[in-house]
Parts: sequence; structure tokens; C-alpha cells
Amino acid sequence: MAKPIKIEVFMSLTCSSEPQLRENIEKALSLEGISAEVVFQRLRPEEAKKLGLKGSPTVRINGEEIQPLPQGGFT
Repeated sequence: MAKPIKIEVFMSLTCSSEPQLRENIEKALSLEGISAEVVFQRLRPEEAKKLGLKGSPTVRINGEEIQPLPQGGFT
């Protein structure tokens, strides 16, 4: 049996990418024919720092960070 997939998306309070990111994730899951638990969270910079997030949005699949590419700060 395949391991359940959990996608976590962390964004700053002002990140404007949520609508497009939701659409992209939904489309990718549909094209691959898989299901996943998808969780979106808006965070303040202090919260992001405690979690070690590198940027907004940050995307983790089963705990492994796949986005963002190295950049400066969670804004």
C-alpha cells in the first residue's frame, strides 16, 4: 500500500500566490491520478523562522521541502 501523501504549504500573510498555487497543486494531483492531504497555512515571520522556512511560499511533501529555491527571507 502506498504511503499517504501530505502537502503542506506555508505562506506569509501577504503572499499573493495562493490562488495559483492551489490551482497548480490540484491540477498536478489530478493529472497524476493521486490524492493527497493538502494544508495551507499563513504565518507571521516569527513563526516561519521557528519552523526554519526559507521563503514564501514554502511547499513540503511528506515533510521534505521542495520549494522555495534558496532566497532571502520569508516575505
